[in-house]
Amino acid sequence: MKTKMKGYFSLLLCAVLMMSACGESKKAEWVATTASEAWASQPVLVLETAAVEADADVFPEKQLQTISGFGACFNELGWSSLSFLSETDRNQVMEELFSPGKGANFTVCRMPVGANDFSLNWYSYNETAGDLAMEHFSIANDEKTLIPFILQAKKYNPDVVLWASPWSPPSWLKDNNHYACRADANVNDLKGPPVEREGSNMFIQKDEYMQAYALYFGKFIDEYAKKDIQITMVAPQNEFNSCQNFPSCTWTAGALAKFVGQYLGPEMEKRGVQLMFGTMERPDGKLVDTVLTDVNAKKYVTSVGFQWAGKDAIKDIHQRYPDMKLYQTEQECGNGRNDWKGAAYSWQLMEHYLSNGASVYDYWNISLAKGGVSRWGWAQNSLVVVDTTSNTYVFTPEYYVLKHYSHYIQPGAYRLETSGYEHLLAFRNPDGSIVITAGNFENEDQPLKIRLNKQMIQPTLKANSVNTFVIGVR
Repeated sequence: MKTKMKGYFSLLLCAVLMMSACGESKKAEWVATTASEAWASQPVLVLETAAVEADADVFPEKQLQTISGFGACFNELGWSSLSFLSETDRNQVMEELFSPGKGANFTVCRMPVGANDFSLNWYSYNETAGDLAMEHFSIANDEKTLIPFILQAKKYNPDVVLWASPWSPPSWLKDNNHYACRADANVNDLKGPPVEREGSNMFIQKDEYMQAYALYFGKFIDEYAKKDIQITMVAPQNEFNSCQNFPSCTWTAGALAKFVGQYLGPEMEKRGVQLMFGTMERPDGKLVDTVLTDVNAKKYVTSVGFQWAGKDAIKDIHQRYPDMKLYQTEQECGNGRNDWKGAAYSWQLMEHYLSNGASVYDYWNISLAKGGVSRWGWAQNSLVVVDTTSNTYVFTPEYYVLKHYSHYIQPGAYRLETSGYEHLLAFRNPDGSIVITAGNFENEDQPLKIRLNKQMIQPTLKANSVNTFVIGVR
């Protein structure tokens, strides 16, 4: 009898506890960043019955695109700046950026194929003119910078996904035989008057050159694999419309379609490497159509990448190719000041890309020396600024803006449909938690009523702030 009574009371206690748990109010964790205070925990919010009209609605059952992840680009000047730090400090930076659950949670990152505008100087992997068999191909230059940079990231996140694109092919594959497109006596030795090459092919349009260049990509994949670095995807050209005084190469969309469909696509298919079309830096979706409707190229293109003015084409492409995976490939780079104005603009860029179908958002420079000046004289922002005099570092406002998304939104999350308040997005993670991001770019505090089904949270967003709310299991 005592045993039966003991069992009865145990069941009764379990039932009471379950009822108590069911009756608990759901809560929302809240973190905010302003110009004066970064990543500050705010009072926990309780979801209340939605008894008043909402300023914004979140619809948890209306799922939009899948989010694959967030990241940045591995550049030579990034590693050279971090090399001024002590090993302990450098490890702390990389752990904060890449270690799962620690800080930014970077999962999808970019790298150049050869030199770009934030390299130490010009180089390619083969400057031996006429070497169509790529017998002189070598990534020796990268063993000093990019390879240790990437391996350090993999130390903290072995599963980080990498994709790559060139800024310029080997100079001998171009009609001007130079890494740059535009002459500039201040930064390069290209001779001649200024020229505008957009809409033309600088890459020499010979089949044997295209075949050699596809092999160049293939050897890049193979040699990096030997360093335990897997490149999962390539794009044929960074900003193929832009004629720059740093490494660059203009192509027409038609020429890229031929290169992708007949040469690069088959070469990458041999290695199980995906192919992105991009990077698109113009607002003209017809350039994308040229490739995605080409009978050969469309078989290989699995994603499209947008940056800079390409942001004005992404909405159209997402609507017309709803199953195509879209990347934001390079956040606009700022002016080297790393101030709150730039961070607020970056937040709104993230809102734009994510609300128009982007599944991946990649920042540009991970780290730069104070001032952020490139080899070719362009001052830009970064996530980390290193003072090379004191050998110290700081995380910038743009780092915290990006972290508001990347820390909480897990790979495999869905963006959720929302309505109402302009600067608000929502996501459902694979673990069931819901992440809501909201910005207030006015000079006054902003009360906000956010409705989630039949419940509501009512935060007051501080003036000029960015905010993240997390509801449920994490």
